[in-house]
Amino acid sequence: MTTISNPLQDILATIELTKTNANCPQQVTLLAVSKAQSASMMREAYTAGQTKFGENYLQEALEKQTELTDLAIEWHFIGPIQSNKTQAIAQHFSWVHSVDRLKIAQRLNDTRPKNLPPLQICIQLNISNEVSKGGVAPQDLEELASNIVSLPQLKLRGLMAIPAPTNNVHEQRAQFKQVRECYDALLAKGFVLDTLSIGMSGDYKVAIEQGATIVRIGSALFGSRLGLTKKDTVTNED
Repeated sequence: MTTISNPLQDILATIELTKTNANCPQQVTLLAVSKAQSASMMREAYTAGQTKFGENYLQEALEKQTELTDLAIEWHFIGPIQSNKTQAIAQHFSWVHSVDRLKIAQRLNDTRPKNLPPLQICIQLNISNEVSKGGVAPQDLEELASNIVSLPQLKLRGLMAIPAPTNNVHEQRAQFKQVRECYDALLAKGFVLDTLSIGMSGDYKVAIEQGATIVRIGSALFGSRLGLTKKDTVTNED
C-alpha cells in the first residue's frame, strides 16, 4: 500500500525550511498535481491532510470529482483550456491557473454559475517563448489582465508559469525572476494580486526563493506516473 503521509510531510517541512533559510515572508500553498492518479490515491492524500488538488485533464477530473463528492476538496484546473471545455471548467472548479487569452476568460466568466463565488484566475505567462506551451507573452500581459479584472464572475489572483525545463539552479532562478518581475510590474500598475503559481517537483525550492505562493507538486508527492508521453512531460505541470 502506497503511503502518501510521509512524502507529504517531507514536502511541507521542506517548504517551511526553504522559507526560513531564504527569509521568505509569503505563505506557500502546496497544490497536489493529481493527474493520472486514482481517486483512491487522492483520498489517501486528503486523509493525510492535503485538500487542494490540481488537474490537467477535464474528463479525468470530472470522474474523480464524482467519486470524491464526500470530500471538501478545493479543485484547481491547471491544464490547457479548449473553448468547448470552458463551461464545465467554470462549473466544477474553484481556481483556473491556465488562462492565456481573452476569449477563454470571457467564456469562463459567462458560464460561471451565479450562485458560486467568482472563479479564481491566474494568467499563464510564457516567458520562455516555447511554442509547445500555452501562455501570454510578457508584452501582452497587462492588456489581458485589464480585461480579466473587468469580468464580474472572475477574480484575478496572479500569474502562473511553466519555465523551460532545466536542472541548472541558476537558469531556474533566472526564469522565476522574470515571472516575478512581470508580477511586480502589474502590482506597480495598481493590480491587486496575491498569487504566484510557480515551481514543481524539481524546482519548487528555487521558486519559493523567488516569491512562489503556490507550488504545484505531483511526482515528488505521488511518485512517478506510468503511461505519460514525452509530450506530457514537456507541456504539462509536474
